[in-house]
Amino acid sequence: MNSMKITRDMKLKILMILAMVSTVLLGFLVYQGNDVIVNLDGQVMTYVTYANTVKEFVESEELNVKEGAYLSIPLKAEIKEDIELTIKNQKNYTLDIEGDLTEIESVHTKVADIMKDAGIKLSKADFTLPAKSEEVDPDTTIKLYKVTEAVEIVDSDIPFEEEVTMNKDVDRGVINVVQEGKNGLRKQEIKNEYINGVLNSSVVIQDEIIEEPVAKIIEKGTKDLIVATSRGDTRYKKSITMHASAYSAEHASTGKGPGDKYYGVTASGTKARPGVVAVDPKVIPLGTELYIQSLDGTNDYGFAVAEDTGGSIKGNKIDLFYNTESQCYSFGRRNVKVYILE
Repeated sequence: MNSMKITRDMKLKILMILAMVSTVLLGFLVYQGNDVIVNLDGQVMTYVTYANTVKEFVESEELNVKEGAYLSIPLKAEIKEDIELTIKNQKNYTLDIEGDLTEIESVHTKVADIMKDAGIKLSKADFTLPAKSEEVDPDTTIKLYKVTEAVEIVDSDIPFEEEVTMNKDVDRGVINVVQEGKNGLRKQEIKNEYINGVLNSSVVIQDEIIEEPVAKIIEKGTKDLIVATSRGDTRYKKSITMHASAYSAEHASTGKGPGDKYYGVTASGTKARPGVVAVDPKVIPLGTELYIQSLDGTNDYGFAVAEDTGGSIKGNKIDLFYNTESQCYSFGRRNVKVYILE
């Protein structure tokens, strides 16, 4: 009986010893584990691991680590003590350059970092929408605006001005050019800004006048136009020096005789008479009142009305009516000054 009791006590002691050893071993094993704080795409988790390397840890915990992901600690690194592991998987973004869409991937969420991942260098002037400093969600479309500058030299004319002076000693209606005008020359240095190759703005950074313009000076007459006539001083609009000839209603001038149709009738339908002259209507309209002045010292033809035309009367030619052919022969051909009356 005593032998049997001792055996049971021994068994109990052995079980207690085994329990104590298990507890010690378990504590030892727990003590050997390492805490790992994981930040996986912004989600923070804490693990206790017995893995030797980061790779073993990632695989044992079946963490979602995609190809190309960023790890703050290399996979081959040993886990010797508590660590903080940051994992950023690549995310999809769309890059829009002038409507040309490109799919890109990046582990970052800040636009500037995404651009850098895509191999795009941004200058200080370049900008994006959303802005370079902004954090964006996956599948966001980022518009890129490349800003470039170019300086060009531009030569341009400076238009001359026109100055008008009045001269009371010059007949009214007469215009004289006293000085010809000349454009000046301007040289400008212009800075052009382009956004994605399209001109956005231009700023003149240097403006130099190489040559000043020369004004055109015009002189206009204000003197009243007056011609001395048998009726006294008579106002006129303008005067023209013309080559004059003479004609009559007789057959020698017109090829018609009394009784012939249109004999002695002008192109205006009036009766041919002294004081009627034939003109080119393109130069002097029919119906215009005139004064014909002699230039050779002979008597003036005097007042006249442009009522007739002639086949050979073109341009600055005028045909003066006389009653007889002998008077026409006597007049011949000569220059006269024709005043167009007001």
